[in-house]
Formats: sequence, structure tokens, C-alpha cells
Amino acid sequence: MRNKKDRPEDHVKRQWTFLPTLDIYILSEFMVYFCILLLVFITLFVIGDVFNDLSDFLDNKVPLARMLQYFVLKLPGNIRFVLPITMLLSCMWTMAMFGKHMEVTAMRASGLSLIRCGRSIFIVGLIVTGVNFWFNETLVPYTEREAEVLQEYYTKSREYVEAQHRMLTYRSSDQRRTWLFNYFDIYGYQKGVTLKSFRPSPESSLEWDIMADKGRYVPGEGWTFTNVTYTPYSHDGLIPKPTRKFFVIKFSETEIPETPNDIMNKTKDEDALPSWVIWDILHKTQNMALRSRAIYETVFWYRLAFPWSCFLAAFLGIPLATKNERSGIMLAVMAAVVIIVVYYVISMGFLMLGKQGVLNPFIAGMLPTIGFIIFGWYNVLRGRI
Repeated sequence: MRNKKDRPEDHVKRQWTFLPTLDIYILSEFMVYFCILLLVFITLFVIGDVFNDLSDFLDNKVPLARMLQYFVLKLPGNIRFVLPITMLLSCMWTMAMFGKHMEVTAMRASGLSLIRCGRSIFIVGLIVTGVNFWFNETLVPYTEREAEVLQEYYTKSREYVEAQHRMLTYRSSDQRRTWLFNYFDIYGYQKGVTLKSFRPSPESSLEWDIMADKGRYVPGEGWTFTNVTYTPYSHDGLIPKPTRKFFVIKFSETEIPETPNDIMNKTKDEDALPSWVIWDILHKTQNMALRSRAIYETVFWYRLAFPWSCFLAAFLGIPLATKNERSGIMLAVMAAVVIIVVYYVISMGFLMLGKQGVLNPFIAGMLPTIGFIIFGWYNVLRGRI
């Protein structure tokens, strides 16, 4: 006698081979919902950007071409943000519609698990994950910077913008040097350089400072300063000793390890840096302050984990949509929204704790994504789908 808990599909041989008709059908249905939702979300974000920034452009009589350029530059950052929720909603919408028309039942009765049926969706999820990686590492840092420069140039006074680009301050990651550049050129000479050097902890007192007309970094050699005023200080860093004049002072890369690229990248917000730049900063700066290292490492692991939320969305969407297939599409959509909101809240909470040094950077950056993947796999095993 058959156990009442047995299901027909449990007694049919599972199929894992390529099925062109079915795979293309599922893919086409999914892509329709994916494109519609992506267009809706992008439109909403564009409308939000227009409401926030259009008045500033109109007040300053910015040309229409520049306004359009600004809003186009903002698009990649918006797309990166909406890709995970678009994947989840379109996945659940697709599977909910299949369930409504009894297509899910037909698939499972034919010996196809839902994981197998969703193979084409998983492939799209992997592709979208790769796109999100590319957006994060290459496109978004550039477009966000260009949009910010464009906005500042046309909405703020020219004098303010020029001053912002000319003046640059920097504190080394080991907290031992403070720089001030009256004019900073990443590819040439730095003009009007003031450099203060501090003693190692626990004293952390001012050891010496220099004021130079020009400074230049040569890879493999280090920094060279010309027309220099050198001032040493007492051990407590409060009393300056007699100054000395030098035509040239040189420092090796060991004495001053930071490069113009390091200085330029460090002045940017860590969230705007590509992962490879963050890795390079961590690798080069061995004596980085613990708080700074915690911030960079947390952002690094988070940046590696976040794009996988696109694949995670597909992984979670299929079992959850199937679980709610009898309850209607709206319940599936509501479940998707709740899941993605919970994921974002937990990720942001862990990110904040990691930056403050409360949590290990790897745990803070990776655990929310890993935890939701485990949750999705648990649903797959429990539902035997």
C-alpha cells in the first residue's frame, strides 16, 4: 500500500538532460518579467534623481545635454542596486504563474525537479552576478565620480570647485604622516607640499615637518622634495627646534611608502573604491591603524559577497514561490519583498558592525550572504524540489 505522503513525482525518474523546448520556454517567460521589473525600478530611480537634482540644474541654467549626461551617469549605480530584487521578484513571479496554471504540477509529474526546471533561471542569475561584479568594480566607481564632478561644476561656484581640486589633505594609514598639497597632480609634480611626521605610538608626538615648493614620486626610488624647510621638534612634539634649509631632500619607499595613487585613492570614500584597489591598499600598508583596516577589510568582503545576492535571489525564489503557489501571486511577491528587505537590513547592520571593529571583517562582509544561501538550500532539501 502506497504511503499517503508519497507524491507521484517521487516515483518518476528524475530528468537532468538538456530539454530545449522547456528550457527556452521557461527562460523566455522569466526574461519577460525580468525586463519589465528592471525597467520599472530604473524608471522609479530616475524619477527620484530628477526630483532631487533637477531644480539645482535649472536654477543654474545648466544645458540640457549636461543634465541628460548626469542622469545617464547615475543609471549604473541604480541598476546595481535593483538587480537582486529584480531577480527575486521576477523569479517568484514566473514560478507563481506556472503554479497558477498547473504547469509546475505537470513538470514535477514528468520527473523534473523544480531545481532542474529553473536551470535556465540559475544561468541568468550567474550572468547577472557577473554583470553586478563588473558594475561594482569598473563602471560604477567611474560613473559616480563623473556624475559628482559634473554636478559640482555646474551647481557650485567655479572658485569652490577649483579649490576642491587643488587642495588635498591626506593622513597615512599608519597614522604617522599628514600631507597637505596646495596643488596635487597624480602624474607630475606636487606643489606647495607640507608633510608632518609623527613618532610611533604610544608617543604619537610630532617628530618633524617639512615645507617644500615641489614634491615628486619616482617608482622604485621614492619621494624627492625641492626647496625644503625642515623643522625638527622636541620629544613631546610641542617645541620646534631650529629650522634648516635644503635644496633637495629624498625619502626612500621604505621611509614613505605611500604613492600618489595611494593618496588619491585614500581620499575617496572606501565604498567608492574597486575591490582590487582596496586589496592593494591593505597589502601595501602593513602598519595600518586597526580601525582603518577593519573598515577596508569589511568593505572588501562585502563587495565580494553582494553581487552573489543576484544568484541568491534565484536560489531562494523557486522554493518560496512553490511553497506559496496555492496562495496566489501577491503572497509570493510579498514574501520576496520581505526577504530582500531583511537581507539588506542584516547586511547593512553587519557592515556597520564590521567597520566599527565589533565583528570580524570576513564575518561582517560574508555571513549574511552565506546565511541566506544556507537558508535557501535548506528550503530546497526540505521541499525535496
